[in-house]
Amino acid sequence: MKKPLIGLTPLYDTEQEKLWMRPNYMEAVEAAGGIPLVLPLSKDPADIAALARLCDGFLFTGGPDVHPARFGEETLRFCGAINEQRDNLELALLNEVQTLQKPVLGICRGIQLINVGLGGTLYQDIPAQVEGLPVAHSQQRPYTVPIHTVTVEPNTPLAEIAGPGELLVNSMHHQAIRELAPSLRCAARSKDGLVECVYLPGHPFFLAVQWHPEYLWKEYQVQQKIINRFVDASKT
Repeated sequence: MKKPLIGLTPLYDTEQEKLWMRPNYMEAVEAAGGIPLVLPLSKDPADIAALARLCDGFLFTGGPDVHPARFGEETLRFCGAINEQRDNLELALLNEVQTLQKPVLGICRGIQLINVGLGGTLYQDIPAQVEGLPVAHSQQRPYTVPIHTVTVEPNTPLAEIAGPGELLVNSMHHQAIRELAPSLRCAARSKDGLVECVYLPGHPFFLAVQWHPEYLWKEYQVQQKIINRFVDASKT
């Protein structure tokens, strides 16, 4: 069986105006048996549709904040950097990929972008907008060390991979899902009640997590299993 081609949405350095990619994403995909391909920051709908047909699976990577206008809000002062080019590419790509029923894995910004693309909203800044237990959602280096737990919901795709109960994760984000998109379902929450994992029922493989398994897969088998399942689903 040929190795699946996994399209990775690109990271973009606005100051130097160049695309780049963290090696962690690529190494994790390669270790799981896939071929990582960093996608161009295309604006052309026909090109985006062609990319959706070309790749066997899609990893929506981390990165800057989703523009609040995308979920009908004004930008608040604690919203971080945005990149409209990435928003445009990824929202268009998400639509194409969902139509084609290609496997999807979202990580960090990826879960947020997916939720917005399917009709949900975000907290623009957790410390400013979320009350309750002050879970450390934005850790300092090293990112290879888990810092808090999430509770995995039973009878979900994540529970099939990790089992129900508590799962240790790392955390590097200041935004999070506020209103869950109508078509998505929650698969895990942190102790302050924030959504940490979502899935799309009826899709062959459509999972998004708020943490970064690409930093944890070498030391934590369950994190490797998340990426393995995604790549395996892309082989069919």
